[in-house]
Amino acid sequence: MNKLKMHSPDLTQANIDKLAELFPNCVAEACGANGAVKRSIDFDQLRQELTGSIVEGPQERYQLNWPGKREALLTANAPIAKTLRPCREESVDFDTTQNLFIEGDNLDALKLLQETYLKKVKMIYIDPPYNTGNDFIYEDDFAEDSAEYLERSNQRDVAGNRMVANTEANGRFHSDWLSMMYARLKLARNLLRDDGVIFISIDDNEQANLKRMCDEIFGEENFVANVLWQKKYSAANDHKTIAPLHDHILVFRKSGEWERNLMVRTESMDKQYRLQDEQGIFRADNYLCNKSADERPNLYYPIIQPNTGEEIWPKRSAVWRYSQETHLANVKNDLVYWGKDGVGKVPAFKRYKHLLKNGGLAIPTTWWTFEECGHNDEAQKETSELLSPKIFSTPKPTRLLQKILRLGSNDDDLVMDFFAGSGAFGDAVMRLNAEEGETRKFILVQIPEPCDEKSEAAKAGYSTISEITKERVRRAGAKIKSSGSDESELDTLDIGFRVLKIDSSNMKEVFYTPDAISQDLLSDHVNNIREDRTSEDLLFQVLLDWGVDLALPIAKESIADKTVYFVDTNSNTKPALAACFDKGVSEDFCKLLAKREPLRVVFRDAGFTTDSVKINVEQIFTLMSPSTDVKTI
Repeated sequence: MNKLKMHSPDLTQANIDKLAELFPNCVAEACGANGAVKRSIDFDQLRQELTGSIVEGPQERYQLNWPGKREALLTANAPIAKTLRPCREESVDFDTTQNLFIEGDNLDALKLLQETYLKKVKMIYIDPPYNTGNDFIYEDDFAEDSAEYLERSNQRDVAGNRMVANTEANGRFHSDWLSMMYARLKLARNLLRDDGVIFISIDDNEQANLKRMCDEIFGEENFVANVLWQKKYSAANDHKTIAPLHDHILVFRKSGEWERNLMVRTESMDKQYRLQDEQGIFRADNYLCNKSADERPNLYYPIIQPNTGEEIWPKRSAVWRYSQETHLANVKNDLVYWGKDGVGKVPAFKRYKHLLKNGGLAIPTTWWTFEECGHNDEAQKETSELLSPKIFSTPKPTRLLQKILRLGSNDDDLVMDFFAGSGAFGDAVMRLNAEEGETRKFILVQIPEPCDEKSEAAKAGYSTISEITKERVRRAGAKIKSSGSDESELDTLDIGFRVLKIDSSNMKEVFYTPDAISQDLLSDHVNNIREDRTSEDLLFQVLLDWGVDLALPIAKESIADKTVYFVDTNSNTKPALAACFDKGVSEDFCKLLAKREPLRVVFRDAGFTTDSVKINVEQIFTLMSPSTDVKTI
């Protein structure tokens, strides 16, 4: 029930509303005195509407602008002092999987992945909030410079409740949503390979703004398509205007190097091939074109109907598609069709199915029907079967996501979804890998957004959206694995994922602000690592810092009573990285480790037995393993 205002009318806003009805193009968004976004009037534009001459004002330029855009760019570029902490107990096949699930704010996740996965991701799909007023967006804090942002990011994981409803009642319209998307898409572009591509689901509410934003971020020349997906099979009877039956999927490539894949023909595509003769199955194609006799006089000529002897002329407004010479060749090759009874008045061209170009594969189009890609109800049914009914409000059908994966990626590619939601994308990747015998790898990112206490998700026992995401992918993988007709058929299928949770850095504040610690307190900070962090926590922050793939296999060994982690020992004779965070590291231990010739080695700064050992370590590796890069934390 709505509450009374309990104050006098806001006449200024009432006047703005009246002007908005008369001149909607003069309505803008601006920052108020308290920094909040509010609706305002562009007075230069209004003056232009009310005069017959050019009104002088700011220099015109073609651009998409909004309050907070510069701050969003600043925040996208600002560093953060956070890390990814492994969570074995929530993972599936932690030691062997090549898939990742990152729990936390996707803005932080995209920043943390910049070095490790720069130009490594072939395809990104996201289904962000649509900014309908009923969904939620990320409440990003842009009111600080890079240094302040870095310092704050080490103090806490999230700043209060990160998800807010973007309603007009809150004074928030397009600007907050645009700022949220701008920062994330800027970072996402860096992760794409030069031949990579991104697919973004959206509805009519923000489609136009998103298209212009992506034109700026990816380049207008890299726009590929605005796909229309038929998300419903029937219209809502209670809709007050024109009932929408589709969503948009905007497609942008990273550069001109991207090549789209052709699609396997579907039953709906082949329905038109229903005619047959001794040469095979064919469809009747149009023999006319949209040119007039004045435009193409050579295509305006009579054709003889072979079975009636009648002379057939095209209309002057739509002449034949083929020249007389080509038509005679078509007749000779029995490629002209005159109807089932052979006495038709207009010829057609026999388009044989077995002569299709591209080996019978289809060129993708911008119209995707629910018959071939599924619809909203199908998506709800899939989620219900794996979890429980109506546990997630807007899942996408896996058939839709599989089509996107087929179009934008290939075997062994790395694909990503940083608005993972219901987990349908991870489900679709595993299904496609099982069907095609392929090995795509995925990265999913989802913030642990609390579930509403009254929601079906909360009733089913889920406290956050990320819990739903993980459980969906777990159950989907198990279901796919159990569906193989032969037990060994899907043995090599990767249905696992490593759970990595975004948290404050493993390093204490003194590591980032050493000048703030006085000399008499330094003894308390000899150990600059937080007490609650494990060696595996430290290992993953080292992997991030060094830009090493987070999905590489990790082996733990004991050498001279010290625990050593070796990363990627399966594919190389020399490990990609060796890490020992124990204390009491001696020269003899370092010599044993140097014999393994790792490409990189890292120790704890306070882990050496003496200062002289710390000094001599580099010399030991220089002599025994000169290609090893040695560092400490």
